[in-house]
Amino acid sequence: MFFEYDLLLMTLCIFIPSVFALALLFFPSGSEEYMRWFSLTGTVVTFVISSFVFIDYLRMLDNNNDPALMGAGIKRADKKTTLMERASAAAKAEAENKPFANDDLHARFPWISRFNIEYYIGVDGISMAMILLTTVLFVLSMIASWGIEKYVKGYCMLFLILETGVLGTFFSLDFFLFYIFWEVMLLPMYFLIGVWGGKNREYAAIKFFLYTLFGSIFILIALLGFYFTDVQDFANKETLNAKAAEVIARNPALKKAQDAAKNDAAAKARVMAAALTKVEIHSFDLIVLARTGAAAMEWMHLTDTKARDKFLQKIVDQRARDGNPTTKEAVEKRMSQTFFTPTFQYVMFLFLFVGFAIKVPIFPFHTWLPDAHVEAPTPISMILAGILLKLGGYGILRIAYPICPWAAHALAWYLCILAMINIIYGAFAAMAQADFKKLVAYSSISHMGYVLLGIAVWPQTGEQYWAWGMNGAMYQMIAHGISSAGMFFCVGVIYDRAHHRNLDNFRGLYEPMPLYGGISALIFFAALGLPGLCGFVGEFMVVLSAWNFSTPEYPNAGKIFAVLSALTVVITAAYILWTLQRVYFGTNDAYKDYPDITVRELLCVIPLAILAIVLGILPALVLQWMEPHVTFFVDSLMQIRT
Repeated sequence: MFFEYDLLLMTLCIFIPSVFALALLFFPSGSEEYMRWFSLTGTVVTFVISSFVFIDYLRMLDNNNDPALMGAGIKRADKKTTLMERASAAAKAEAENKPFANDDLHARFPWISRFNIEYYIGVDGISMAMILLTTVLFVLSMIASWGIEKYVKGYCMLFLILETGVLGTFFSLDFFLFYIFWEVMLLPMYFLIGVWGGKNREYAAIKFFLYTLFGSIFILIALLGFYFTDVQDFANKETLNAKAAEVIARNPALKKAQDAAKNDAAAKARVMAAALTKVEIHSFDLIVLARTGAAAMEWMHLTDTKARDKFLQKIVDQRARDGNPTTKEAVEKRMSQTFFTPTFQYVMFLFLFVGFAIKVPIFPFHTWLPDAHVEAPTPISMILAGILLKLGGYGILRIAYPICPWAAHALAWYLCILAMINIIYGAFAAMAQADFKKLVAYSSISHMGYVLLGIAVWPQTGEQYWAWGMNGAMYQMIAHGISSAGMFFCVGVIYDRAHHRNLDNFRGLYEPMPLYGGISALIFFAALGLPGLCGFVGEFMVVLSAWNFSTPEYPNAGKIFAVLSALTVVITAAYILWTLQRVYFGTNDAYKDYPDITVRELLCVIPLAILAIVLGILPALVLQWMEPHVTFFVDSLMQIRT
């Protein structure tokens, strides 16, 4: 096994927070201030390492000099930069006993070989955006954690372990590894809410735990369903050749036949074919499973015998070129597995969708979120809204859509309906809230609806329109991560002074706290979707994409979705402006002596305010490196659809 620089770099990014968490065990009681600084150092070091990962990612992207794209400041990904191509190149290097590429941000290491489970990690434009968002928000949330006084060591340790869980999820390319990190996040968040939360913290923590665990069970069922499918026709040729070699080595007759073949290529091929009849490949590899999902969609769209024969022959020919021959009958038998049936695709997609929808959250799985936000301490609310909700959207993009594209396309109409319910219901529910935190929580439900809408609007034709939606969904996740974290922090600042969150009992805060009031207005306007701030870009792209969505039964569905989602911005503006009026305008003698925002609080919120402005004015700063892989993902799904 050759040393890989990128394997070390990505591993450090994942586990450095946990190393700092373990080191906190050696801090004596009474050194709480040092614990805080040490934990902050851990998050900063992790951010620096993620920056090196990002620099390597930028170096990897190739520019095809497309004038139209260059004019927009956007690079188009060369095919070799996709995860699938990097995986194939790495497998070839391993088979030829050559050094691995140190800068391809794709690395694997055997973990539990009996079940083909690997420590398999990598980065593309979809995951890179989430990794940067995570490391930035954990630094800022740690600064916001300075007010935590109870059990500081335990808090800091759980906080850092949570960061490892989140980053591990975004880096994982093995489904089993993904699931492990997904579960790792559960316990730290449960205790962070249940121990350091408000007066109803136990109820909120248990509700969060049970909802998330319920969703995890569905993901686990899907994981097992995928694993027990023989995916040998879609695995890397090097993997198949290695498995065949193992069979030959264990079988004396085959070994003797191989030795007798010597330089007879035809005889060697017969030995290899005989060995491969005894091989099954069961994998948690998300890239292999994505290939299998694409093949399943293509297979199920073929209705006549001639087309299916051509499809089978294509696989047989490719296997022959790769040096691991098979027969058309054997391929057809494997294509008769339940994975390649509409029922299996529907059921597994729904299982995955429920598991990830709970985390987003999508109506009607959203009820845990307001309670968790209300009871969680401010920095944990920042993490919960800014990052953990994005894990659901990321899971849908990384796992549900690539592995079950048939169901994703067939259910697009229903997913759009759920997205619209989220958008409209979340906005009206936010308007009805008297608790400042609950208002922000319900606004998150509304804004995450735009993410689902951008993902769901899979058109019959015209991948450009869907690419707008997918890129808009990704951008919305980043923008919402910034604005929602900022809003929860602003709520926390005033809660530390007033010790309540009742919107009807505020008023007049701008007079004693003008700097805080101005920054809060900026953050809330970013969440509103005001042009020039980060919240506008993603929502605008999603609305544009939705306009072009249609189904044979409802040809004008997209236009209705676009109009309704655009009109909801007015409702969002209404509750945001009403909130600002109730909290900051007028005069109130009860709050006239409140101190303005402190230097520590400024260090936490100013970066968010700057990001809200910069990403609103210059969206190409993100799109130029995120868009290539998101658009390539859309193109690949549209090609297998047609």
